Amino acid sequence: MIVYSYFSGVYVNVADSLARQPEGKRGFYVNLTNRCTCNCTFCLRSMKQMREDSSLWLRKEPTVSEVEQELSALPWDKVSEIVFCGFGEPTCRLEDLKTLLKWVKENHPSVPTRLNTNGLSDLQYKRDTAPDFAGILDTISISLNASNAERYLALTRSSFGLRSFDAMLDFAVRCKKYVPHVVLTVVDHVEDSEEIRKCRKICEDRGLTLRVRVYEDH
Repeated sequence: MIVYSYFSGVYVNVADSLARQPEGKRGFYVNLTNRCTCNCTFCLRSMKQMREDSSLWLRKEPTVSEVEQELSALPWDKVSEIVFCGFGEPTCRLEDLKTLLKWVKENHPSVPTRLNTNGLSDLQYKRDTAPDFAGILDTISISLNASNAERYLALTRSSFGLRSFDAMLDFAVRCKKYVPHVVLTVVDHVEDSEEIRKCRKICEDRGLTLRVRVYEDH
């Protein structure tokens, strides 16, 4: 699926979303790529079953035009938010991502936009990418995952190595200048309450919000 919604642990296409919840608003997600610069130990993409059976796994990356066509067909009176999260890392297609964020803002300016990211685009593109999101993104949700560089690398297996942790945090802080809402997340499979406390302290020290999100194991 390119554009989909989410109900009680199930990813559904637009038609099924409307059938499940014909009234009210809900968020719709945009799946741009399978590619990712991390290989997280807890990620669904690392599970063989997801690769073979999941309809989120893209057989080919959609073009910008194909995504715009699917977005155009949405029932926009029922859209609460457009989230770019991909099955992989959306910023692997940074220019296309920016084009699509602009499309949403130009055509539906009242609908909030969000990007779920690993926050490593600076390392991928070897430049400051935070300004790229000025005026086109309402919320950026960045995966913090751990309280230190060693634990972060062990969990994410980032292709950029140990420097990834500090680069991600620096990117998050710079985003505050360009994106109204900057949120860092950890998944609730982190059972160590001291680890969660350390993550909160990291965010508090930098003026960032921490969200503990539900771990999806399917």
